[in-house]
Amino acid sequence: MDMSPAADVRRPASASPQSASHSPNPHSNSAQDPNGSEILVRCLQAENVKYVWGYPGGAVLYIYDALYKQESIQHVLVRHEQGAVHAADGYARATGDVGVALVTSGPGVTNAVTGIATAYMDSIPMVIITGQVPTPAIGLDAFQECDTVGITRPIVKHNFLVKDVRELASTLKKAFHIARTGRPGPVVVDIPKDVSQHTAPFVYPDHVEMRSYNPVKKGHGGQIRKAVQLLLNAKRPYIYSGGGVVLGNAAPELRELADMLGVPVTNTLMGLGAMPALDPKFLGMLGMHGTFEANMAMQNCDVLLAIGARFDDRVIGNPAHFASVERKIVHIDIDPSSISKRVKVDIPIVGDVKDVLAELISQLRDTQQRPDQGVLAQWWSTINEWRRKDCLAYKKSAEVIKPQQVIESLWEMTKDKDVYITSDVGQHQMWAAQYFRFAEPRRWINSGGLGTMGVGLPYAMGIKLAKPDADVFCITGEGSIQMCIQELSTCLQYKTPVKIVSLNNRYLGMVRQWQQLDYQGRYSHSYMDALPDFVKLAEAYGHVGIRVTRPQDVDAALREAIALKDRTVFLDIQTDQTENVWPMVKAGKGISEMLLGSEDL
Repeated sequence: MDMSPAADVRRPASASPQSASHSPNPHSNSAQDPNGSEILVRCLQAENVKYVWGYPGGAVLYIYDALYKQESIQHVLVRHEQGAVHAADGYARATGDVGVALVTSGPGVTNAVTGIATAYMDSIPMVIITGQVPTPAIGLDAFQECDTVGITRPIVKHNFLVKDVRELASTLKKAFHIARTGRPGPVVVDIPKDVSQHTAPFVYPDHVEMRSYNPVKKGHGGQIRKAVQLLLNAKRPYIYSGGGVVLGNAAPELRELADMLGVPVTNTLMGLGAMPALDPKFLGMLGMHGTFEANMAMQNCDVLLAIGARFDDRVIGNPAHFASVERKIVHIDIDPSSISKRVKVDIPIVGDVKDVLAELISQLRDTQQRPDQGVLAQWWSTINEWRRKDCLAYKKSAEVIKPQQVIESLWEMTKDKDVYITSDVGQHQMWAAQYFRFAEPRRWINSGGLGTMGVGLPYAMGIKLAKPDADVFCITGEGSIQMCIQELSTCLQYKTPVKIVSLNNRYLGMVRQWQQLDYQGRYSHSYMDALPDFVKLAEAYGHVGIRVTRPQDVDAALREAIALKDRTVFLDIQTDQTENVWPMVKAGKGISEMLLGSEDL
């Protein structure tokens, strides 16, 4: 498999390890050599892994035995393998470190698939260790056997099947290197049970040499110079910033560039927090549920600087509509396969976004030229006219709880705190993105690419272990929370007091909204007819449950939840069943063809 910089490096290569350089260990003694499980633990320790989320089973019992004998790595026993991968994923998103999960063979692997695919779609650095049946039994339909390499091939950056214990350490070194470099992503290491039992000298490589994998970090200087000139001469410049800016820790450079040029900035759903929400240059999130001004500026700019973003369908809508307006596009991305995939780009720049932005800023400093302030003022005047629509305004109510009100109140109460917000997927996710004003990156943790329900609670668990002094809120709905609700048990066992804010409208809200708009109100199987008593359920798991039914009680309930520092609190907030997310770009429409409310129907 070709993994040169010109190829899509997220696709898995052969399952057999490549060469790695390491120093010889002259003190190895075959009588005292560690087994594969002990080698694995030592590799994790060498990578400074602090937490492993997992669930035991027959194929990984030697590994669990090795974990039992050490104290530097804490294993977190989840209640479902999907929760293990999501929790490790949330930890990675919040910290930037590689998240690690451990599952057994067969159903352990298949249960983990959704979590792996979720991380893959959002480019999250992870190593997932999977158990496998003994090597002589592979391919013979052994108990709890599945083709892990084959099953995970489309949803990993790379995967390995380790058939020789002597190759285990070098394989783990490669796995962590691949996961965290270039465009990050999940790497699966499949370890047969006999490999975890056999012994070998432990030699952990100092560095990795992989001839077919050398991601480019430094952008082409000539291309960057062209980008600088385009930006300086633009009449309607716009910066479109995606999740790559957050993953690349490039928010400081993004902010400095925007300040130097004085140009408007938008963030994607995955990029929120890279630009402070209260900065006057920030136009809000763009896309299907983006602001009117962000989408209009995207459609009408004459020079677009795209940084770590994919031009995906939820951002630009119909590509033909987007292409109907002439503009020059500069696209910076670590992954060359993402450039010109959906939209033709004029100046491609392959490289690490932080390094490329630093070079772009340096070149700007070296020139005396700046954008024409008169022309730029006209562009801002147009943008401010779009802003006057106040597209996120909603009708307050004294009778029913508006979900937007809950998010706004939560932001007001926590804006000066160290706070992390996770969400599941649906209307509540969009309202959180629209109304919680994120000031810093890595504070908004959600599933963007795959759109996975059930991630919010495990994400929150993983973050709370990493950030024990922070307030961690999971914004969810009564549908999503039930996908991984068993992890409330894990929260109790490992003392991760997260706050669950469930916007309970008794519907699968986003499905209901589409059915209202596109299916003439035929609400096919989107109504939740038999919901549990979430307060009693939370209490049954050993937590605090609070039901809120009146708008005037929302603030008091949020304050109570925040004040209960050492308890997990489940807020079951009964919200307006008819509320929709606006603005909205319907499928097949262009991003400037927005519905701003029910009056547009």
